[in-house]
Amino acid sequence: QVQLVESGGALVQTGGSLRLSCGTSERAFRSHDMGWFRQAPDKERVFVAAISWIGNTRYYADSVKGRFTISRDNAKNTLYLQMNSLKPEDTATYYCALKTSGREPDSYSPLNNYGYWGRGTQVTVSS
Repeated sequence: QVQLVESGGALVQTGGSLRLSCGTSERAFRSHDMGWFRQAPDKERVFVAAISWIGNTRYYADSVKGRFTISRDNAKNTLYLQMNSLKPEDTATYYCALKTSGREPDSYSPLNNYGYWGRGTQVTVSS
């Protein structure tokens, strides 16, 4: 069982920045693609960003392109999400997930391709 733990969520003003982290003690992290998802109140969980296991390929939802950056440090078993120019609509619980199936580019956004999930960290952007 892979355990993922997110941190870094906070209350921030519009236009502010946050960096989320997702850590694990599992060496499996280093050989798996990873993703960030978010879920706003009363809405479905949606894809935010993903990164290949080696870190050379990144994917983003259109809503965050140019503002968010996903990265990883395999030596530290840690995934990051740098969020800049935050907007009230970014308010959500953010989850990291370890991808367990699919290799094609279109496999990165579906939730069901991710077999392990963290419990989430809350990001609230005030207007």
